[in-house]
Amino acid sequence: MKRNYQDPVYKRWRQEIYRRDRFKCQMPTANGKCGSTRQIQAHHIKTWANASYLRYDVDNGITLCRHCHERVTGHENHYEQIFSEIVRNKK
Repeated sequence: MKRNYQDPVYKRWRQEIYRRDRFKCQMPTANGKCGSTRQIQAHHIKTWANASYLRYDVDNGITLCRHCHERVTGHENHYEQIFSEIVRNKK
């Protein structure tokens, strides 16, 4: 299934993640978190392609800036546990 970025359900999922993460990049760094508010994007922790049942689950998303999102792409398995823990700690 191809992603429809204009789908109201997808837009709502993205906005809920942005609000929860306070519109800041959550990528861990040596000094804490990236924290950038520029060019933020919603990232699926378990990929869109491999976890269709979690596509709109807010707990399967995290806010990343474009730069950090590009670094993660292709290495999603490495970051899955790290990002899941960050989201769990927000509850």
